[in-house]
Amino acid sequence: MQFSIQREALLKPLQQVVGVVERRQTLPVLANLLVKVGDGKLSFTSTDLEVELIASTEAEKLVDGETTIPARKLFDIVRALPDGAKIELKQNGDRIALNAGRSRFTLTTLPATEFPTIDAIESVERVSLPEEVLRDLMDRTAFAMANQDVRYYLNGMLLDVQEHALRCVATDGHRLALKETQLDSKVSARRQIIIPRKGVNELVGLLESGEGSVELEFGRNHLRVRRGNVVFTSKLIDGRFPDYEAVIPLGADKQATLNREVLRGALQRAAILSNEKYRGVKLEFSPGKLKIVAHNPEQEEAVEEVEAETGVSDLSVGFNVSYLLDALAALHGEKARLSLRDAQSSCLVQEDGTEQSRHVIMPLRL
Repeated sequence: MQFSIQREALLKPLQQVVGVVERRQTLPVLANLLVKVGDGKLSFTSTDLEVELIASTEAEKLVDGETTIPARKLFDIVRALPDGAKIELKQNGDRIALNAGRSRFTLTTLPATEFPTIDAIESVERVSLPEEVLRDLMDRTAFAMANQDVRYYLNGMLLDVQEHALRCVATDGHRLALKETQLDSKVSARRQIIIPRKGVNELVGLLESGEGSVELEFGRNHLRVRRGNVVFTSKLIDGRFPDYEAVIPLGADKQATLNREVLRGALQRAAILSNEKYRGVKLEFSPGKLKIVAHNPEQEEAVEEVEAETGVSDLSVGFNVSYLLDALAALHGEKARLSLRDAQSSCLVQEDGTEQSRHVIMPLRL
């Protein structure tokens, strides 16, 4: 195996795949990248047995072959080389020689036959949408995923494909985030899959706010995403996601519309004196205003009053202030709408005037 390439052209695909490589592995070969030259192109593959990333690029002086090279070492070497450096890489037995100008590096390899790869998946549905739309969907819901919850199906994100819509949903049992978009084409049947947390984080990091499109390929046990010269594949969590639609409060007729940034600022200030463990604040609604009250075990108190478009009176509900702030940060509109049924109900947080983004926060007893 042999190829020649400019530093910048090599650095980009390495940056795209190296994040999957764990610093501690169960198998030595998982610390390596599968480097393959064939069909006139150069490709790099990384995996942790849950997520696989393949990035391809153009190169010169190609000699077909494949091997595995230590991922972090190769990436660090290429990143440290000067801009514009011409890199020559050649395999000699179980060694790789990397030359760039006056720099010489020799790296050990492991056989490509030891590298685990995901073969073609059994596709049951394909969906295409703009790359920036998918990134926005995942960005605005990923924060609500659980982390190391015993309910393993919460440690990921639900992709719910309906007739003409795609929804991303995440919940940790205390709050829920949902964002949806319309699809140009109709799908054959409704499908729900759960992507594990690491897969979500890698995919969000891979997606850009460009004008390109991505193809989502739904398999029975995998999700594959094709984006330009990059192919992302993730195993799915085998479990049943909660009935998230049942969590969204119905008949929440007690509503308040507020300036989103003004409300965020008031909550951030009140949070300073909230209980460090429970992070609770009380929202007290009255006509034309919302009062935010926080206490802590030191008997300290914070009170903030914010103008609100509301006719609700004598309604007081406690919430985790961090959850409220996360939900408001995920909205983009100038105004936010808070909707509740009563003093024991969850709070529905939305952008005023749209139903595409919904955040549900369970109440706290203060």
